[in-house]
Amino acid sequence: MRVIRPVIALALALPALAFLPRDLAAQAAPKFAYINSQLILAQAPGRAEAEAQFEREMSTYRQQVKRMGDSLNALVAEYNKQEITLSPAAKEAKQKVIQQKEAEYQDRTKQLETQAQQRQLELVQPIMAQIQKILDDIRAENGYTFIFDVGAGTPVIVAADKNLDITDRVIQKVLAMSPARAAADSVAAKPKPGAPLTAPAGVTRPKPPTR
Repeated sequence: MRVIRPVIALALALPALAFLPRDLAAQAAPKFAYINSQLILAQAPGRAEAEAQFEREMSTYRQQVKRMGDSLNALVAEYNKQEITLSPAAKEAKQKVIQQKEAEYQDRTKQLETQAQQRQLELVQPIMAQIQKILDDIRAENGYTFIFDVGAGTPVIVAADKNLDITDRVIQKVLAMSPARAAADSVAAKPKPGAPLTAPAGVTRPKPPTR
């Protein structure tokens, strides 16, 4: 119900234009269009290069997390083998070491996830800036009041006239972008010190021993 509320509000507002003089109503009438950003971004020059750069850097991050995970798993496996023969004091000491390693593993994984998201934004930002400029130019040239994005995560529009879809027009302009410049801008964005791209995947969290 919350999703369609803006649409209902707009529908209630538009009939009021009928009470304005014809010339004023024409001036006040909003002009809308919409795009699918996912389709546009999929064809943007430089996108493939940015993704390849992202994957290369992600490989390093995944290796870091995997090494930490393997080390923690080895500690747990060793503890499980020795647990029966360990004294209470030795058992407690090993458990503390494992718990400390697990905390370090979790902290590092969270840190890399955040850095990965930041790096992904850095790589795609130059491409998005060029697309945004194209959208601004089209909006100004055609007098659109708003351009909606139906490809966003939570689009508000639930139904629309296909004639208002300007995705193909934007894609044509996007394809005319300089691939060399787009790729160079994307790949040139290097990771900042202490910061890298999407969350490291394929890592199984070790289960620590219980007392």
